[in-house]
Amino acid sequence: MRLSEIKSSAAGTQVWAEKGYQLPRFDLDAVRRKTHDQPTWIHFGAGNIFRAFPAAILQQALDSGEYDRGVIVAEGFDYEIIDRAYRPYDNLSLLVVLKSDGSIEKRVVASVTESLKADPRFGEDWARLAEIFKAPSLQMVSFTITEKGYSVAPADLERGMAPQLIMGKVTALLYERFQAGALPVTIQSMDNCSHNGDKVKAAVLAYARAWEEAGLVPAAFLDYLRDESKVTFPWSMIDKITPRPDAQVQKMLAEDGFEDNETIITGRRTYTAPFVNAEETEYLVIEDSCTNGRPPLELGGVMYAGRETVDKVEKMKVCTCLNPLHTAMSIYGCMLGYTLISAEMKDEDLRGLITKMGYMEAMPVVVDPGVLKPADFIGAVLNKRLPNPFMPDAPQRIATDTSQKLPIRFGETIKAYRSRGLDMDDLVLIPLVLAGYARYLKGIDDEGKPFEPSPDPLLSELQAIVAPLEVKAGAQDMGCLKALYSRADVFGLDLYAAGLGERIEAMTAELYAGPGAVRKTLHKYVSTR
Repeated sequence: MRLSEIKSSAAGTQVWAEKGYQLPRFDLDAVRRKTHDQPTWIHFGAGNIFRAFPAAILQQALDSGEYDRGVIVAEGFDYEIIDRAYRPYDNLSLLVVLKSDGSIEKRVVASVTESLKADPRFGEDWARLAEIFKAPSLQMVSFTITEKGYSVAPADLERGMAPQLIMGKVTALLYERFQAGALPVTIQSMDNCSHNGDKVKAAVLAYARAWEEAGLVPAAFLDYLRDESKVTFPWSMIDKITPRPDAQVQKMLAEDGFEDNETIITGRRTYTAPFVNAEETEYLVIEDSCTNGRPPLELGGVMYAGRETVDKVEKMKVCTCLNPLHTAMSIYGCMLGYTLISAEMKDEDLRGLITKMGYMEAMPVVVDPGVLKPADFIGAVLNKRLPNPFMPDAPQRIATDTSQKLPIRFGETIKAYRSRGLDMDDLVLIPLVLAGYARYLKGIDDEGKPFEPSPDPLLSELQAIVAPLEVKAGAQDMGCLKALYSRADVFGLDLYAAGLGERIEAMTAELYAGPGAVRKTLHKYVSTR
């Protein structure tokens, strides 16, 4: 069984079905022809999240029979992905959905009709990209390139209309669309970062402005990009986990007789494969602000809403229903020696910590977006996502850049308690997590063994604050913690001014009281909450 054989044999189709593989239910050749001639959607970022989510959503729309155009993918960073993971397999891929109940869904994704390298050095590909951008039928240009992909370097701006970074290349292609008649289009980020549409817009305008000042483009190009009747940059909230290709999945596919199961590691250290393994839970909420129509992604489960609603969905996720739970598990998981989030969910104290923290302490001030119920979202996190044994996510990964995450993930909840006049004494487990951070910074686990805290831009600075503290039995002066818990840049506010500083200090003292103190303190507060 190989992806390249899917279109060639009716008898082979039966073999796939018997093995539990879902095949496309549409005419691949017809969709590819129509997409080539009248493209509606091009996506930048050919990584795993694209194939497992946006491309799979479009697959559902195509399977429904209510749509007839695929998506063209372009890669502007790691061109080996195109050469090794797309073109050898006729742009087909296998999506393996790993469910928390242990069941597995295997679906061949055929919605990607072309794969291109977004660089003028690849002349034929670049000419095709220009052709696509000049097509009146083009509705949406989307991205999953990570937040770093929207960066603008001064040196790149100085290269004029031969930029090396992806946002510069996209701006050059948008200039092609402008020259073709200032045609309307939607520029849609699907990256997991706050107000992502604004990041795309700022980058595109930075290039266009530099080129206009250098006399390379007319001022009318800037006017075109700023004209919301022509070009829009909607916000979105995306949420789905797509880890690296998993060895267990490879083995399972090989046992099925699926031969395209190799892991591909590119020269840029991208881990990919002809297959993608992903969790079952997924959310994509997009601001409904299009100028030239859009693909009907709602047929695949996308929710379209106003900008304010998209913002509320994001706040619900990052301030209450997911991200704070992740951070709590990362801090305590590292100190208790865990290397898998799914294993942590079998720990009664840790599961109790995030369940009670979420439902009892954060939920009273949750931002309710209306289109998603916060209780349902957090229920899926606790019962499907985090316990999923197929998801090899580690507390050590999640603990990266914790100092940058705490203001939003916990500070916003504390601020909401203050602004609404709620009883601060009701906050017990959130202070326990923040106390745990001071213990985590010490880099000594609950058995008294050293561990390496995850990378963080403030790590050395914050570790210096807790340097006077020791993991030992008996009283010690915790006064150094005032330099930590008064920092609004780390916690979103001065925790002493909020009336929580002394309480957190006392909890921190308990966590430092010798080997075993982390477990003892955690159990104490979780079991009595």
